[in-house]
Amino acid sequence: MHRPTDHGGEASLPGADTLVVLDFETTGLSPDLGDRAIEIGAVLIREGELAERFQALMNPGFAVSNFIADYTGITNDMLADAPPCQDVMRAFARFLGNHAVVAHNASFDRRFLAAEFARIGKPVANRFACSMLIARRLYQDAPNHKLGTLVRYRGIRHDGTFHRALADAEMTARLWLAMLDDIRDGYALGAPSFTLMQQLARAPKSAVATLLGSTPPRPRRRRSAMR
Repeated sequence: MHRPTDHGGEASLPGADTLVVLDFETTGLSPDLGDRAIEIGAVLIREGELAERFQALMNPGFAVSNFIADYTGITNDMLADAPPCQDVMRAFARFLGNHAVVAHNASFDRRFLAAEFARIGKPVANRFACSMLIARRLYQDAPNHKLGTLVRYRGIRHDGTFHRALADAEMTARLWLAMLDDIRDGYALGAPSFTLMQQLARAPKSAVATLLGSTPPRPRRRRSAMR
């Protein structure tokens, strides 16, 4: 398990280019129904660069279903020797510190973060933003707004790995930075704040141009590099 730098002392609230991007793989859809996290992946973006990574499998204390094993590639054999969820989440809490958080379909990851943190007696006070909701507003002509589709639509380099926590966190981080680039390039805003990105996620699609103060930009496409 990665032993991260402790970021808990960072009390400043930087812009949207310094934050943690998070992804969980889980035993199911709802912690309220007893589902647990089985893998966490996170990327610290610092001033627009992917600076640090955190990844760990975690043992939920019970067997995962065949469906989840097939969907994620995470098997019960892989989890047998993994540390318990509580140990991993204590380490992740140190990595996360006070940083704002981004996730793709953030309501899902936030619920699991809150549930796993509750088991170690820690509240979730970090600000959250959802890259999926923002992409729905910025890229309204995309075929859909699944992470894999958006990565291809935006021409972001990737190796074809999805549904593993660190790979998805890295792709979400690159998508987030691409969206910041498109906002900076297409609107007279300078560097978008995290608060503005939160507002964009909640805005009606028809109000995006008004919120950002200009006409929508055409997304810059980059050639995808499949390896």
